[in-house]
Amino acid sequence: MVSREREQGSAQAAEGPFWLGIDLGGTNIKSGVVDDQGHPLSSVCRPTEAEKGPAVGLINLAEAGRQAVAEAGLTLDQIAGVGLGSPGLMDIHAGLLIDPPNLPGWTNLPIRRLLEEKLGRPTAFQNDANAAAFGEFWVGAGREVESLVLFTLGTGVGCGIIDNGRLIEGRHSHGAECGHIIIQMEGGREWPPGYFGRLEAYASATALVKRAVEALDRDRNLTTSLRTLLAQDNLSSRTIFEAADAGDALAKRLVRETARYLAVGAVNLMHTIDPDMVLFAGGMIAAGPSFLEQIRADIREMAFPIPARATRIEYAALGVDAGFIGAAGWARFKFKP
Repeated sequence: MVSREREQGSAQAAEGPFWLGIDLGGTNIKSGVVDDQGHPLSSVCRPTEAEKGPAVGLINLAEAGRQAVAEAGLTLDQIAGVGLGSPGLMDIHAGLLIDPPNLPGWTNLPIRRLLEEKLGRPTAFQNDANAAAFGEFWVGAGREVESLVLFTLGTGVGCGIIDNGRLIEGRHSHGAECGHIIIQMEGGREWPPGYFGRLEAYASATALVKRAVEALDRDRNLTTSLRTLLAQDNLSSRTIFEAADAGDALAKRLVRETARYLAVGAVNLMHTIDPDMVLFAGGMIAAGPSFLEQIRADIREMAFPIPARATRIEYAALGVDAGFIGAAGWARFKFKP
């Protein structure tokens, strides 16, 4: 079980040892140093340049780490450990990226060892959604609970699970891949290619836009502001939520359906894990409290009565910093005596 301190403080009163977290994405790398209580002392974002291959990407990873350490006013010698969170198929225990879809060419890459060699500090490796869940558990919205499920809503749907203080990795490093739970058996939406009926094909930001385009194609005479947004190349999950808030009927229906799909995913996990809390993170939570309340309403309708009452349904608290904070926290968990 993970042991956590929950004292509050300020960066000015930072307490060592210090931990470096790096959150690798297909587009950007986010990094930062946190103190031993989880307070961020720096935050850096730089391009991944994934298309240039792993050699360039590793240089960028290491430089993002060095920049974060310098911004915190520290040296690498003062960093007790490094945590790296990464997307894609992986072998967590071996520190190996196997075949990450948004990092083409980064195949069978011993990324943990290579980064450790570049930075000269002990390095821990974790799935990016797991790292974000760990961050929320350690110092975020879940810091007062012992179990949680975190859904990250973006291009896809990621997930991380903490059960009784334990991060669920699975026997083959694929535990908590709950964006891929099947919510429609027959005639399901396709995504990723060749796979049908999975949650992220319905409830990700990408899926919301795709469903909007399909609705516009089905009814060419439908009057909706989404048609104008599409013509202006400005149709996104954010603008769909804005249109829903402004009263657009199609946008409201799409948002309501998205809440329903997310509730289905949450209830499946509630009936499997029985957590204290379900959290939603990512860009789509900018939709605000009304979207969260729609999810809650559907959960109350579908879940068993006791977990429906007892499970807290909230937005995550750490925002875009969750990945590097959680990765740093994972390094702390692995390396702190």
